[in-house]
Amino acid sequence: MGDLSRLIYGIFLVLIAQILTFYQLQGPLKFESFKNNYWLVVLMGIPLSMLYIESIRQIFTFYNGLVWPGRLICFCISVIVFTILSYYIFNETLTTKTIICLVLSLFIILIQIFWK
Repeated sequence: MGDLSRLIYGIFLVLIAQILTFYQLQGPLKFESFKNNYWLVVLMGIPLSMLYIESIRQIFTFYNGLVWPGRLICFCISVIVFTILSYYIFNETLTTKTIICLVLSLFIILIQIFWK
């Protein structure tokens, strides 16, 4: 295993990237400014890609070149971010199924981080 600060930094970057991606992809459904500025929203993908690349690089380095731990961590973070923002921005209710998926996502992240 690598330096823990790499993992923390990578998770922080992917968290920011997922939040911004939610706004990029779901924003046009909710906000007129996103709907009316199509190309600006599309161009948001460039810095988002840079965030994702750096986050994956940090997590990949932490796990000594393994790609699966980072993939699972990033996927689970995306599920959690999407659920939280859908709840707050679109007022979507949390069903039992969604809550179970959130708990499973959290467990997957914990397994990836703490299971040696």
